[in-house]
Amino acid sequence: MRCLSTLALGAGLCLVAATAPAQMDHKGMGHDMAASMPNRPMKASMAQMNRMMRGWPKASQEAVMFMTKKYGAPMHLNEHMALWGQTGPWKRTVVYNYEVNHQFPGPHTDVMQQWVNYRVPADKFSDLGRYDGSVVPERTNGEISARCDKEAANLLALNLADEIITGKRSPDDARKMYGEQIMKMKGGQSAPYTERLMFTPAAGSTNDPDHP
Repeated sequence: MRCLSTLALGAGLCLVAATAPAQMDHKGMGHDMAASMPNRPMKASMAQMNRMMRGWPKASQEAVMFMTKKYGAPMHLNEHMALWGQTGPWKRTVVYNYEVNHQFPGPHTDVMQQWVNYRVPADKFSDLGRYDGSVVPERTNGEISARCDKEAANLLALNLADEIITGKRSPDDARKMYGEQIMKMKGGQSAPYTERLMFTPAAGSTNDPDHP
């Protein structure tokens, strides 16, 4: 992978040339590519970003624009994805150039995945799967992520995941609460679970090497 040197205009964003096809597998692309990308401080204009995202789904483009307005330009952008490192509560954020159909709590597409450090007990994985298929615990990495179309929805998803893990809610109760909070948010009412993380991600290592 290399940065396009003609676009090196200053600090902030790198437009990245296409990587080998093996790295572009949609399964785990966010983690694998985030780990392999060098952090080279470069930036490009919004026009250059728009050209790179030409043909992306509308939801993906809107997610990139939201993140750029709130946190600044992505660290890396190529025709497949945009990547931010540590921003706000997030360990990293990836916006993909493809959509995944998701019908809970209503029809939308998942395009933006956001991670935090969190060691999820192995016996809670099934509960999280029953709760929301777009919440992804990663035992070896010691991370948990949520994937939706908006940051507020990812905050909500992880806040409720934390309450399932800590025994405050059942998966069914969490699903009900998720729908209620989304409806309040869309109606302009107070929906605190969508506004911030209500738990503190671990600061140190949370990985689990899974020793035999």
